[in-house]
Formats: sequence, structure tokens, C-alpha cells
Amino acid sequence: MAVEFFVVPTVTFTFDAPLSPSQDYLPVAPAPKATHLVLSLSQKRVYVWADDQILEDFPVAIGTPETPTPTGGFEIFQMIVDPSWESPWTGDVYPPGPNSALGLRWIGFASQPNGIIGFHGTPTVSSIGQAASNGCVRLRNEDVLTLFAYVRMGMSVVVEP
Repeated sequence: MAVEFFVVPTVTFTFDAPLSPSQDYLPVAPAPKATHLVLSLSQKRVYVWADDQILEDFPVAIGTPETPTPTGGFEIFQMIVDPSWESPWTGDVYPPGPNSALGLRWIGFASQPNGIIGFHGTPTVSSIGQAASNGCVRLRNEDVLTLFAYVRMGMSVVVEP
């Protein structure tokens, strides 16, 4: 008489905290990866998208009617941590920091004849929600830090009226 043996692999689970019989273990799914940004000039908000899902959105300041934020499709081509700022009017260079005109991060996405347009932080939080810039898109410093973590070089930016 032949005897068959089956080898069953052992699976061990380790939990930092004990689970009660009423709890289920649900693994945490990774957060969706951002795929593109949509800037709505009329709503003065930038939306972080993962395919067809909005992950997060932030209030922004946009260009004035005299110096508007350009509309259309663009790609991120610059990402700078703690940017310094050179005044286009005086040529003076200002050091990086939370009180810099560019705040804590710079994300360049549109090259224009009169300069580069990008998302950046600002110490002037009263301008958020207004048409107040020379074309750039201002965010609160804490918001630009979060936005910076979502984006990558070459990411699509769509600017809608």
C-alpha cells in the first residue's frame, strides 16, 4: 500500500499590534501616482490628477489681465528646491527661503518670450485666490511642498481659461 504525502508551505504573518477576532487585516494599497496637472484659471485652483481621478487640489494666485498666465498644454521642465530669485526689473538676486518671492519650491512649465512661467510658493498668502502675479502661479508654501512631491519632469500641465 502506497502512502502519499503532501507538503504544505508554512505562511507566517507578523503584526505590530494584535488583532481582535472582529478585525480584518486589510493591506494598504499604494496611493495612485499623479499623471498630470490641470490649472483652472477661472477657478484659481490647480488639480493633481491620477488618470481620471483628482488626488488633490490647491488654491492659487494667477497672472493679472496685463500679465496673464498662458493657457494651453505644457510640460514640467524645471524643478528647483529652495530657489533663489533674480528680480527681472533690478537684476538683484534674493536668497532662497520661505520669505523669498519664489517661496520654497519652483516648478517651471512654460517658456515665454519674457521669461519662464511656473508654480512656486509665496510669502504673500493674501494674493492666493487673486489675479495678482506676472504670469506665474503662486501657492502657499505648504501647498507647493505637497505639489512638488506629486510632480516629475516631463509631466503634463494643462492650463484652462
